[in-house]
Amino acid sequence: MARKSSKPVHHVQMTDGKRQIIQQLLTEYDINSAEDIQEALKDLLGGTIKEMMEAEMDEHLGYEKSERSSNDDSRNGYKKKTVNSSYGSFSIDVPQDRKSTFEPQVVKKRQKDISDIDHKIISMYAKGMTTRQISETIEDIYGFDVSEGFISDVTDKILPEIHDWQNRPLDSLYPVVFVDAIHYSVKDNGIIRKMAAYVILAINKDGIKEVLGLYIGENESAKYWLGLFNELKNRGLKDILVLCADGLTGMKEAVTAAFPKTEYQRCIVHQVRNTLKYVADKDRKEFATDLKSIYQAVTEQQAKANRDKVSQKWHEKYPNAMKSWTTNWDVITPIFKFSAAVRKVIYTTNAIESLNSSYRRLNRQRSVFPDSQALMKALYLATTEATKKWTMPIRNWGRVYGEFSIMYEDRINY
Repeated sequence: MARKSSKPVHHVQMTDGKRQIIQQLLTEYDINSAEDIQEALKDLLGGTIKEMMEAEMDEHLGYEKSERSSNDDSRNGYKKKTVNSSYGSFSIDVPQDRKSTFEPQVVKKRQKDISDIDHKIISMYAKGMTTRQISETIEDIYGFDVSEGFISDVTDKILPEIHDWQNRPLDSLYPVVFVDAIHYSVKDNGIIRKMAAYVILAINKDGIKEVLGLYIGENESAKYWLGLFNELKNRGLKDILVLCADGLTGMKEAVTAAFPKTEYQRCIVHQVRNTLKYVADKDRKEFATDLKSIYQAVTEQQAKANRDKVSQKWHEKYPNAMKSWTTNWDVITPIFKFSAAVRKVIYTTNAIESLNSSYRRLNRQRSVFPDSQALMKALYLATTEATKKWTMPIRNWGRVYGEFSIMYEDRINY
């Protein structure tokens, strides 16, 4: 049996007053379809706005239209104005006064939109739609044209919000921080080139995920990362227990300089992916299983023995596949200090993968961003959409934090 919906059903109460209005509407307009109703409501909306403006003018002048007055200001006809609404575009007659001191409030002087379209545009932009797609959607739904330039101007309104968000104060300690990169095609002085967008995602002391910042990357280097970490420190960050990242150039040196006590952990998921690039499809499943014997080993000693065994097994067929496991061994091994519960938080990328799926959606919907500012706006809005759901601690956080509290008792402030 199908379950009944738990959502309350709201019934519209049909009062005598409403019935009378509907009858008058049917009498006044030749209504035969839903579209006719929309047109009728649009006409009524225009008339209602005009009447409200007339009342505002009466109040402004201090006398009604039919009255005499000694006021040296008076009515001076009407000015046509086109506004956009949820019912489409229509013209309204805005009353004028001779001194041009009348400031209507129902539709302000420079206001051309009464449909709350700004919020709709930003919402569509947040979902990854291009300015052209948004323009076409608005024209299709509301029947009025908005230029791509107008849409860009609307989304520019969030730039101060992005600035405030990028400079907000941070906690003094984050137990775990992830740094990841996604690449986008961006126009730069008329040339399309690949640019990296870096996301810094943290898990705070309550186990809640938090994006600390978004950055459109310059060339990766220790200097670049150190500058970025110093920016985080200037916002209040003093310590990170474990930082997990892929093999970003200069990352290890920058972490050591900025946070000397921080464990720098090479992202195991990226390490595995990079290894399997060298492997033919028919061998990937078996190879991936062998790699698990390394990073899921109980001890570092056992992991090293398993690494050597895997290297020997596949060396003849894939001589380069396992090289990075030897050269990066010092940043692969920090996980062996922790229990399985903590390792799972550090070496799996579940925390960041769901966020990255939102970012990758931008790549699927936009082949090229017009500039780096447009990319930042899209990334920020995608982030705010994704993080609305981040209200609960990650799984088993109590156990994980308990282990951190023992291992780093001198660095965790209770």
